[in-house]
Amino acid sequence: MADVGLSPRQLAVRVGVSGKTVERWISDPELIPHPRNRQDACVALGVDEEMLWPKAVKDRIKTGTDREIVHSYPYRSACPSTVWGELIENAAEELFFAGFTNYFLWLDQPDFVGTLRRKAEQGCRIRFLLGDPEGEVARQREQIEDVALTVSTRIRITLEHLGKLGPVEGLETRFSAPSDAINHVSLSVFRFDDQALVTPHLARLVGHDSPLLHLHNQGRTGMFSRFAEHTEELWSRGTPTPCRPLA
Repeated sequence: MADVGLSPRQLAVRVGVSGKTVERWISDPELIPHPRNRQDACVALGVDEEMLWPKAVKDRIKTGTDREIVHSYPYRSACPSTVWGELIENAAEELFFAGFTNYFLWLDQPDFVGTLRRKAEQGCRIRFLLGDPEGEVARQREQIEDVALTVSTRIRITLEHLGKLGPVEGLETRFSAPSDAINHVSLSVFRFDDQALVTPHLARLVGHDSPLLHLHNQGRTGMFSRFAEHTEELWSRGTPTPCRPLA
C-alpha cells in the first residue's frame, strides 16, 4: 500500500469494504478475503494475487487425481471442435473412439476420413467401438431419445464413412457385445494417447447435451486409467463389424 500511496481506509474505499476489514487482512495472514474483494484489492494495488494471498492461489492448485481433470464442460457441445481436432492431430500411437454411435465426429471434424487415413499411415492405431444398430439396446435408446435421427441411423452413417476408408492397416472396428451394450450406451470414452474425453449420458439426453470431462493420464490409479480399463474390457468382448455398412 505504501508503494502506491494508499492507506488501509483508502484501499477499503477502493474495494468497497470497511477500514476495519482491511486492517484484519493486514493483521491476520490466515484470513483470505472473498475472491471479488481480492481481485479489486489487487487492481487497486497493481499486484498479482499470489503476492498478497499466496495461500488462496495454492489452495486452487490441483493435487492427486484432481490433476487429471484438464477441463470440464456441462455439455459435450460446449467443448470446442478445435479441442477434438488438436487431440486427434497430436495422437501418435492410439486413437480409440468408443462412443455408441460416434456420429458427430464426421460433422465436427473437417475431412475426418482423410485425417484417419493419414493417422493410420503414420502408424497410429485407430479403433472404433460402436453399438449394434440392430441390437435391443439401440432400439430401446431410440424410444428414450425420441429424435428424428435415430441411434441406429447414426451408427449406420458412421459405418458408411468408415467404409469409404476401405481396408486400412491399423484401423479396427467392433460392435460392443449385447451383454455390454447398456454399459456402452451410457458412457462414451474417446482416447487420444494419454488424454481422453469422457461423456456420461444423462437420462433422455443425447450425447451433445450430456456433460464432458477432459482428462490427462497422471498415473495408473486415476480416472483416466479407470475409463481406459472400461473401454478395453468392452473392446475385448466386442465382435467385428461387417465389411460393408449395414443397409
